[in-house]
Amino acid sequence: MAHQENEIQYPRLLLTGAAGGVGRAMRARLAEFAKVLRVSDLAAALPPDAAAHEEVVPCDLADKRAVDALVAGCDAIIHLGGVSVERPFEEVLEANIKGVFHIYEGARRHGVKRVIFASSNHVTGFYRQDEKIDAHALRRPDGYYGLSKSYGEDMAQFYFDRYGIETVSIRIGSAFPHAKDRRMMASWLSYGDLHELLRLSLFTPKVGHTVVYGMSNNLVQWWDNRCAAHLGFVGRDSSEQFRASVEAQPRPAANDPVAVLQGGAFTAAGPFES
Repeated sequence: MAHQENEIQYPRLLLTGAAGGVGRAMRARLAEFAKVLRVSDLAAALPPDAAAHEEVVPCDLADKRAVDALVAGCDAIIHLGGVSVERPFEEVLEANIKGVFHIYEGARRHGVKRVIFASSNHVTGFYRQDEKIDAHALRRPDGYYGLSKSYGEDMAQFYFDRYGIETVSIRIGSAFPHAKDRRMMASWLSYGDLHELLRLSLFTPKVGHTVVYGMSNNLVQWWDNRCAAHLGFVGRDSSEQFRASVEAQPRPAANDPVAVLQGGAFTAAGPFES
C-alpha cells in the first residue's frame, strides 16, 4: 500500500503505554498518522509535556470508567499499555486482562473500528528454536504474561466476530535499539520496522483479525508471516549488524531455555510464591 500523507491521517489516534520503552520510541513517529495523537499511561510514569499535536491523558487500564473516557473521541487505538514482562498473575490481571477488556469495551461503546494490539511472541514461547511456525500454530504461552496476550488475541477475535471491530495483533519479538543476545538475533524488531508495521496495520483495508509476528529481516527466522501476507510487511533491517558483539558473549548452556525455547527466559520465570 503506497504511503500517502494527510488524506489517510486519523482525526484522533490513541496510544496507550506511551511511557514504556516501545511507546517512547514510537510516540514521535506516530505524528504522521493522525491530526491529534492522544497519549496515555499511568500518571506517575507519563511526563506531562506534549507536542502541539498531542493530548496527554493519564489513565489506569484497570479502571473501566477511566478507560471509557480515554477512548471517547478516538478513531483508532494502538494498545501498547500493560505489564510487559513476566510477573505474578495478580499484577498481570489488572493491566493486561482487565485492561484489554476495557479497551475493547471502550472501542465498542464509542464506535472505534480499528485496534492495533501489542501481542507478543510469548504467546508461542514454548516452541523450540529449531521449529518454524506461523499464526495458525497452536498457542503455547510461556507464562502469565504470554497467557494475557493470548487472551487479548481471543478478545480481538471476539470483538471482530460480534461487533466488526478490526484488529491487527502484532506478536512483537524483541523491539529494542539493538539485538542484545543470541536469542534476539532471531526475535529482534527494529524501531523502523515496527513503525512500518504499525503504518500497515493502521491503513491496510479489511484486516479482520490479523495476527502478524513482529520481527525484522533477520538471517535466523522462527516465524512465518504468510497468514498476514495481505499486510505487505517486509522487514528492512537485520540483526546481522550485531552478530560480532553477540557472538563475543559467553555461550549459554545447551539446556538453558534461552538457547532452546523461543520464549527464552520467560519459560522458566516463577512461580511467584511469597
